[in-house]
This record gives sequence, C-alpha cells and structure tokens, in this order.
Amino acid sequence: MLLLSSLLFSACATAPVPLMLDTSANALPPQAMVSAADRRAAAAGVAMLVAGGSAFDASAATLLALSVVEPQSSGIGGGGLLVYQAAGAAAPVSFDGRETAPASASQSLFLDGYGKPLPTGKARPGGKSVGVPGNIAMIALAHAQFGKLPWATLFQPAIVLARSGYEMSPHMANAIERQAKSLALTREGAALYLQTDGRPRPVGSLIVNEPLARTLEAIAAKGPSAFYTGPNADALIATVTSASMNPSGMTRADLAAYRAKLRPPVCAPYRLYRICGMGPPSSGGLAVIAILKQLEDFDLAALGPDNPVTWHLLAESQRLAFADRATYVGDNDFVSVPVAGLLDPVYLRARGRLISPEKTMVTVVAGTPPGAPARIMSNGSEVASTSHFSAVDTAGNVASLTSTVEGAFGSGLVSGGYVLNNELTDFDFAPVVDGTLVANRVQPGKRPRSSMSPTIVYDNRGAVVLSIGAAGGPTIPAQVAKSIIAVLDWKLPVQAAISLPVMMVFGDRLIIESGAQGEPLAKMIPALIALGHQEISVVALPYKANGIERVGVGANAGWRGGADPRSEGAALAVE
Repeated sequence: MLLLSSLLFSACATAPVPLMLDTSANALPPQAMVSAADRRAAAAGVAMLVAGGSAFDASAATLLALSVVEPQSSGIGGGGLLVYQAAGAAAPVSFDGRETAPASASQSLFLDGYGKPLPTGKARPGGKSVGVPGNIAMIALAHAQFGKLPWATLFQPAIVLARSGYEMSPHMANAIERQAKSLALTREGAALYLQTDGRPRPVGSLIVNEPLARTLEAIAAKGPSAFYTGPNADALIATVTSASMNPSGMTRADLAAYRAKLRPPVCAPYRLYRICGMGPPSSGGLAVIAILKQLEDFDLAALGPDNPVTWHLLAESQRLAFADRATYVGDNDFVSVPVAGLLDPVYLRARGRLISPEKTMVTVVAGTPPGAPARIMSNGSEVASTSHFSAVDTAGNVASLTSTVEGAFGSGLVSGGYVLNNELTDFDFAPVVDGTLVANRVQPGKRPRSSMSPTIVYDNRGAVVLSIGAAGGPTIPAQVAKSIIAVLDWKLPVQAAISLPVMMVFGDRLIIESGAQGEPLAKMIPALIALGHQEISVVALPYKANGIERVGVGANAGWRGGADPRSEGAALAVE
C-alpha cells in the first residue's frame, strides 16, 4: 500500500504534461505503460503495473481514479467498453458495460406532451436521462478473467486521491463553469464543485471527496454488490427519483438486475493489418472499420496528410459509414443488427467505389448490406465528452478501454460522491420515423447506441501494433480512424497521429476543429470547397484521444505512448 501511495503522489505532484522518454540510440523502449486523459489516473494504472498487475488491472485502476479526478467525463456512475488482448490468445475479448434503461422507460421517454422529441438540453438534466451504471459490473467481470491483483488493490489509488484531495484542473473547471446549474441539483454536487454562493470553484481548488472515498472502500471490501444493492443503491435511487428536474422511474430492482456482458469483437483486415473493436451496442467498431475499408482502394500513403484530397476522401468515407451507423446499429439484444453484412468486404468495397477523389457525393444514404432489415436513418443526440485509456504490461497483455458519463458531468446529479450519467439521451428520441421503427429507440432494459471505439490493431503475424481510442461523442470514430491511418499509412508515431487535425462530417456539414491544432486543415478550406464541400464550419469540440503503439523488433521491442495535446493527458511508462 505504501508503494502504491508513494507512486501516486509522486506522479500527482507534477503538472499534467506528456511523458518525456529517453530517445537516445542505446535506450530500450518501455515494456509497460498507460496512456490516459489525466496524469494522475495514468499514474494509478502504472502503480498497478509496478505491483505486478496486468494491463487489465492497470486499466481498471485508471478508470476508478478518473472517477475522482475527471468526473466530468467518466466514472463509476457511467458505463464503459473494454477490448482486451490477452498475451498468447488467438483473438481479443470485449466487455460491454454500457448503461441500461430502467424497466419503466417507454418509447415516449423523451417526447413532450404533443409527441414531439424534447430538446436535448431539456431532456439531459436530472433523473430521467440516467441509465443503470455499468462500469463496476464490467470491471468485475473482466477482473475474474484477467485480473492478477486482488480486487481491493485496484481501488487504493482512487481512494487516496478522493480522501487526500487533488487540485482542480483547468479542463475540469471549464466543465464546472458550463454545468454549474446542473451541479446545483444535488447538495453533494454543489458542495464538491461550487462555492457557497453557487459560483464555480476556481482552477487549483483542492477537491476532497470523502463520500466517494467511502463508496469506493465499500465496493473494494464487498465487491460489486456494494454498488448495485444496499445503501449505495438506495441513495442512487433516491437521487434520481426525487430529482427536481425530470425525476426517473428507476428502481432498486433495475440496479440489482444489471449485468455486464461479454460481446464478440468486430474485426476486419485493413491492408496488411487487422483492426478489432467493439461491436453493438456500440457503433464505433463498425464505423471505424467501414471508414478504413472504404478507403482501401485509394493510395493514402502516397497522398499523405498534407493533401486536401486525403481529407476529402476521409470525409466522404465518414459520410457513408455514418449513414449505415444511423440506420442499422442499436442494441442487438433488442434489434437485428446486420453485423456480418456491415463487415462484408464486398459490400464495403462497393461503398468505397461511390467515393470520388475529384468531387463530393451529392447525396449519401445508407446502403443495403447483406442481411439488412428495412430501416430508416435516424440520429441520436450524443454529447462530446467521455475518456479513453490504453494499457500494456510486460507479459504482452493489451487493454483498450473507453468510459463515459455522456455529457460533461452527465445528468448533473451526484450520489455517493460520483456523477450519474445522462446516457439515456444517446437513444433516438423519436421511436418511429415515416412509419418505421428506429433501431436505437428507447426500450426497457435496452442499452443506447454508442460511438465509443476502443480499438486494437494487429500486424500480419497477429502481434499487437496499436491500442487506441478517443473521447468526443460522435466524433470518436473519426478521431480513431484518422489516427490509425496516420500510424499505418503515413508511418507517424502515435503521438503525432493523435495530434493531427480532426475533421468530422455531420450529414452534409463538414466540421474542422478550430485553434492551432486545426490550422493546417483550415488552410485547406478553399481546396475542399473546390471539391464540393460547401457547408464547412470551424468549431471548437473537446477532442481527446489516447494510444500506445509497439516499436522496435526482437529484443529491442517495446512501446511508446501518445496523449492528446488538446487534453491534460499523459502516457506514463514503468521505469
């Protein structure tokens, strides 16, 4: 315990800047590391690796620590998706900790008195948007299979951070500023993040979260039942059902019935590599693979990252992938998702042939993959938040885990010291469009569609070359696909790949990120207009990716990490 605490505090004593590695000719790359969106959470994961833990143990401790230091993005009051490659195993395993709708949820959950969809801003705050949290159940399920350290050990860094306190970061302070009204909905939220006069606490404030420390201690001692039953469950249900805005119909039975699930990963070849990600209820893995596969007939390596045609092609492929995503993907325990058809190489190549390097497609509609049911395109209302982290250990185990509470500070409700998600607003609010049932409509016990895209990439011998993922709602697949192309096609280090500008397409609207990071793309706007992209916006969005890649061969092989310069993240190695 003393070792874990000293490691944690030594990491937290410094500013959250990227790790600087020894790059001299004689230096060997690290053999184990963690990349996360907060240096203190990455340090919690590294402490597990130093203690002899697996990549899973490191990712679980990182998730728990993020519950403390990055509550605006993820935590135990939300859900997550994990793709895990065990050393020597033939294929990865994926775990679904996505939140579920309570039994009381109906198709009209987010409709007004006239049967019209509510604005997201009205649906999100309060209890109605809260799904049954899945993260604790997910890490418990994965720990039983891949954990090396005792369950309670995984919680110790987070407990130390919560009880001893930590300094509020600029990103966290910015999120509090934007969500102060929602955080005032509960006494706990106001006490933690607001001053006595209701104004946001300033950057650098010491945040001590004793309620969360006690919650984590109970779960560490008693296991996941301490979260889904007993006093914690009672407090959570009281918080959501008595909320002053949008009270929920969630019950203790909803919590007790929650189960995390093993899901088959979605995998496909891309050039000489193999891409594996999360399948439904996430659309992320399918969308990433579609974006990549639809571009295989184009020589992206020759075009390079400085060519407007490259970004035009990427935008067009996104348009096709997201049309299919919006039409066919939902929780496949409730709707038939044509996964095999959406991965079919003949289908994806045919979709790719719709893309021209010389002009934009006038209209984009969903295709008809093999086995596809009749559906109509729809769109959920994902908010750009979330957190991704990757971990590798000396044995060769690799984790890629994305966790979320949905929007910044989720529903705004706080119970037991942790933020409760607003994940149910990821459902499509309108259950029927033009007489056709929407795949991602609200149903009791259902998991809303996600864009989370935890991904692992393999070479042609089956060795892991990259673990990557991102945060940012529907921009996630775009960030991940861009980074994979940069590493595989353009041979950029993962740090440089993540740092490249982000471009996202919403329907016919092309979004380019603002600021210095997006400047190279902003300079291409005249060329993109000439290619037919008429609706272009330069917008600030909270992009945030993290990844780890394998470098070197044989005895000189190891890992190097990347953390998004737009975030407060870091890649930390075991020294």
